[in-house]
Amino acid sequence: MSLPKTSFALFAITGILLATSLTACKRVPDADANRADSARAYPPASRPVSDLAGNQWSTETARDKRGEAEEIMTAAGLEQGMTVADIGAGEGYYTVRLAEKVGAAGRVLAQDIDEEAISRLGERVSRESLDNVSIKLGAPDDPRLPENSFDRIFLVHMYHEVREPYAFLSRLRPALLQKTKAHGAGEVIVVDVNRDVAQHGIPPKQLFCEFEAVGYELVGFMERPELGGYFARFRAKGPAIEPDQIKPCPYQRDSGS
Repeated sequence: MSLPKTSFALFAITGILLATSLTACKRVPDADANRADSARAYPPASRPVSDLAGNQWSTETARDKRGEAEEIMTAAGLEQGMTVADIGAGEGYYTVRLAEKVGAAGRVLAQDIDEEAISRLGERVSRESLDNVSIKLGAPDDPRLPENSFDRIFLVHMYHEVREPYAFLSRLRPALLQKTKAHGAGEVIVVDVNRDVAQHGIPPKQLFCEFEAVGYELVGFMERPELGGYFARFRAKGPAIEPDQIKPCPYQRDSGS
């Protein structure tokens, strides 16, 4: 028994509509598809993220000739006996100088997400007998720092490479010491370049907005092009902001401060 031609036409149309519907469903993009599971509770970045540029930003000799580390540490109010973290420590340019600045009574935690860089830094720390330095492997969305532990946390020429700024900064916040008699409230120190993220920098307006979105306040800022960029200081302000209450910042392409 054969079906009439109209039935075949209806079957064909139904099949086309079903295929079109399935194809359309498959094309719906998953906004979280390329994000770590541990970051998905937080808003994604609304800006692009710089590719990792390697760990040697410039030669140490050239940076010392400009007086970079010494001026940044002075501006950060670094003192003997402080406990500090160097996030994105790389080859250890800041790590070794922070260790000398805080002295034997102080502590430095050097962190990076690059296992090879951490291994090389470990060799350097051992070779230079830096007894006040510890090393830790971090994650792209979590610096994995102990809570209530640091007077200063340094993010030097690395923040523009952070792929999950809201998760990262939220998880960084508890690591800052509350106000103490010795050194006051803990602070996050950012050194970066005033240019578009695609050019391995981040405009200050974008930086300020992202920190404010997760509960920090700006307490100091200065432009120092001769030192390779700008310097910003942040403190935690008020209660922690829950992930679903964070309002992501629009992408601000201009380099205004």
